[in-house]
Amino acid sequence: MLGLTRPRHRLATVLTVCGLLATGAAVQATTAATEAHAATPHRVLFDNAHAETAGNADWIVSTSQPDPLGQDSTPSAETDWTGALSSWGVALQKTGNYSLKTLPSGSSLSYGGSSALDLKNFDTLVLPEPNTLFTTAEKTAIMNFVKNGGGLFMISDHTGADRNNDGYDAVEILNDLMTNNSVDSTDPFGFSIDSLNITSGYPAAISDSTDPVLHGSFGTVTKSLIANGTTATLKPSDNSSVKGLLYRSGYSGNTGAFFLTSAFGSGRVAFWGDSSPIDDGTGQSGNTLYDGWNDSGATNAALALNATEWLSGASGSSGGGTGGGGSTSCTAAQLLGNNGFESGSTTWTTSSGVITNSSSESPRTGSYYAWLDGYGSAHTDTLSQTVTIPSACTSATLSFYLHIDTAETTTSTAYDTLKVQLLNSSGTVLSTLATYSNLNAAGGYTQRSFNLASYAGQTVTLKFTGTEGSSLQTSFVLDDTALNVS
Repeated sequence: MLGLTRPRHRLATVLTVCGLLATGAAVQATTAATEAHAATPHRVLFDNAHAETAGNADWIVSTSQPDPLGQDSTPSAETDWTGALSSWGVALQKTGNYSLKTLPSGSSLSYGGSSALDLKNFDTLVLPEPNTLFTTAEKTAIMNFVKNGGGLFMISDHTGADRNNDGYDAVEILNDLMTNNSVDSTDPFGFSIDSLNITSGYPAAISDSTDPVLHGSFGTVTKSLIANGTTATLKPSDNSSVKGLLYRSGYSGNTGAFFLTSAFGSGRVAFWGDSSPIDDGTGQSGNTLYDGWNDSGATNAALALNATEWLSGASGSSGGGTGGGGSTSCTAAQLLGNNGFESGSTTWTTSSGVITNSSSESPRTGSYYAWLDGYGSAHTDTLSQTVTIPSACTSATLSFYLHIDTAETTTSTAYDTLKVQLLNSSGTVLSTLATYSNLNAAGGYTQRSFNLASYAGQTVTLKFTGTEGSSLQTSFVLDDTALNVS
């Protein structure tokens, strides 16, 4: 779009939309109907794209990837699926309340893309001792996934457990995720992982009868297991929601936490300091494994399964003071990433050249804005972002500032249009919130707002589609978007 000469007309017509009701004929068309949605199983993605099977590790639920049901569609025993995490996977599958997938080796984590394994299609991401660094794009995807209501399960191992000899172990990789990302590197989860190798122990649970991870539908947690693992240091001054649930013997408070939970944005986080507790002792031939899942001195299975339930916002899980994306608590937050476009073409999915700092139009604030159409010829531009609205939030307001200028002279025909729509994960339009056109051109930016509370608990894609006719330009210019929930 750079170098185009376009008129600088500004939008002066003021339009404020509350809910999904139109406030002016020929200005906006809205649809308030929402399709009924059947109950959806809690969707869990297990990562296997970061050397989770390097060396003796076997941190997979099944060798059938991405869908473990390809190995056995009705597993009744953990040996029906092959992998050291098969006990975990089969236990979830047998409830009938979970849909499990694996991100295969050679893939990358993404959020807001078109892949069936994109994080927008899942409630929880499990990182079972990753052994390669996440890319910059992957860290952005993970952090935005959590910020927008996703659950993140981070499982570490002891320092020095570099199974693929690339110079990085899980301690360094997970700390890098939390301290070196483009979304929030200021201790976003309120803890850091200790560089320790604790050879053995049975960390004990704190006394809290109301905590949904310690007292969930899969049983009561009393102890876990350390078989060469590490702990974490809590920093509640950075994130007051961080909470240690199990501690190494002799430790409490902010040090020696072996298992903890936290919150970020509208999402939930869990951390476990060792991979041995999730190891069921069976896997692919040639791997040396340890059956921590069934260790008689611990309650590791209940801990893993309760935590998965809590992270997924499953029915019956309560916030316990730590969650923001589940069914019983809502953390006030702004959910859209790069909402003022100042990070350039990140987070949003766009057609070419939409996010720009061109001087041919003007941002409302900052330097960047989104410019759809304005070519003076048949053209379509799109701008979209996927977001999960937490089910417990009773208020959800979408807003954005819009400026329209045009070279059209008609006062009766909408030759060029901008549609604002919500889509589901299949790409089906749930609602057309508004349609603007060249007839609405005027000076200045005007804020538009919509009530999206009826979509709480759903993952939706916000999409702007600008369609321009065969001649005479119309520019649809957006800035300072927001989706505020509380």
